Amino acid sequence: MTLVAILSGAGISTDSGIPDYRGPQGLWRRDPEAEKLVTYDFYMADPEIRRRSWLMRQESATWRAEPNAAHRAVAELERQPGVSLRVITQNVDGLHQLGGMPERKVLELHGTARTVECTGCHARTPMAEALRRVAAGEGDPPCLDCGGILKSATVMFGQRLDPVVLSQAMSVAKACEVFVAVGSSLQVQPAASLAGIAAEHGARLIVVNAEPTPYDELAEEVIREPIGTALPALLKRIAAV
Repeated sequence: MTLVAILSGAGISTDSGIPDYRGPQGLWRRDPEAEKLVTYDFYMADPEIRRRSWLMRQESATWRAEPNAAHRAVAELERQPGVSLRVITQNVDGLHQLGGMPERKVLELHGTARTVECTGCHARTPMAEALRRVAAGEGDPPCLDCGGILKSATVMFGQRLDPVVLSQAMSVAKACEVFVAVGSSLQVQPAASLAGIAAEHGARLIVVNAEPTPYDELAEEVIREPIGTALPALLKRIAAV
């Protein structure tokens, strides 16, 4: 049984209509002010930032997005005999699961946009419920249980990753025989370090990304071709070994 780990970043979801953040056309390059909307300290301190954040969530391309060929290829690899697959994703869009990956085999390093959490009592509810309240006129909907500030169940700038999820991801990186980093700039730590950890522990590191990454020199193979065609072809090769 070959243990394959896939670290996916924003680039895997651009074919689904979700823009990336740091690429040439990334959100932060087009609108640097948008970063404040997902920065924890700004969000908690300023009701106007929260109102703008809720409008951004309401208009997010995530709700219209469907899994693309790359997501489906990952799920197809999971079903192949002789392959044990784990997905470690920096994305919060849930498209791996919608594309067919079992939830228990997906580690969401940066949380999920499909759930809301209260910063006071930590209650979790579906994002769809909160967005219905926003559509009905609540600009900054409070927690219905305790009145606390609600936010998406994502890791904002200034927040730490969930230590349990990160520990699980590190264990996968250390144990895998093949580690594919796809659609990630490999610039955001500690997620990016997983590529180095995998290589240090003997994994075959493959990078699939349009732009150079800091880990390209460690990779056995670097693929610059479009992810929607390159990743399915690569995963077929891996399954055939």
